[in-house]
Amino acid sequence: MTRRGNWAVLGAGGISGDFARALPAATHSVLHAVGARDGSRARAFADEHGAPIAGTYDEILARDDVDAVYIGTVHTSHRELALAALAAGKAVLCEKPLGIDVAETEEILAAADAAGLPLVEAFKYRFGPFPDRARELVADGDLGEITEVETAIGFAADRGIRRLFDPALAGGALLDAGCYPVSLAVGVAAWAGRLDAPTVVSAEGVVGETGVDEDAAAVLDLGGIRARVSTSITRTLPRSATIRGTAGELEIPNVWGSRVESTATAILRRADGSREEIATATVSPMAAEADATIAALREGRTEAPEMPWRETLATARLLAEWRSLL
Repeated sequence: MTRRGNWAVLGAGGISGDFARALPAATHSVLHAVGARDGSRARAFADEHGAPIAGTYDEILARDDVDAVYIGTVHTSHRELALAALAAGKAVLCEKPLGIDVAETEEILAAADAAGLPLVEAFKYRFGPFPDRARELVADGDLGEITEVETAIGFAADRGIRRLFDPALAGGALLDAGCYPVSLAVGVAAWAGRLDAPTVVSAEGVVGETGVDEDAAAVLDLGGIRARVSTSITRTLPRSATIRGTAGELEIPNVWGSRVESTATAILRRADGSREEIATATVSPMAAEADATIAALREGRTEAPEMPWRETLATARLLAEWRSLL
């Protein structure tokens, strides 16, 4: 029996705690170590979550008993930690966005390619039985030729959460939340074989007094597929998505799922008026993305099929174009 992959969590914040709590549900992954800028904070986190090893980032990355790292830190530290982890020979699962701009994203992808190591952008909604089914429906032509995607994500954040409202930390709605609807639109276009020269057709939004985008909407064109996306960190928006085609549409009421359970249901409405309820099993999406990273490592792959590099880069380019228009 192949041993489980030893994970190190880098960053001792809230989302890292969710990842640590998810790992017991994984099949091929186990929490082994915790790294933080402050070694004592890492030790406290490790004790809370049952990891035997703790230390600073450098101490953890220097260990030869760590197979993969999960980066759950603020956006502006993703590049530094991802490059250091890849240089240390570790597979990387990095929270979105992988880089805060296109240049960073390209640099990290190039480093993973040179190292021959897995690098996965952690869009957890991409992992599990339901997204596999959605990919099949689009790719197999059940909806006909895809014409439109409409999706959103938004929440009213506490203004005391500095990382969301500080431009020095790459705050704002687009990088924190808007990356979800953009990445979904990119994914649908890719599944349909239409991810060709994606661009922003139009954009609007509100930039707050701190200088970050707080509420925004855009229309994207992805190989002839029109995507209407919106996001906010000042108001609640639906967590739904609708994928429309010439033969029907797929309505997904909770497309993003949660950090502890993947989404499971959708309604397929066909052009002939028939209606089918789609239902799948649920999984821990964070455990699933961890296992997908370890599977890539074991099989000598640099990418996970759930979130390929081409789609990571297309998402980064669209986000940069959208931000430039606000």
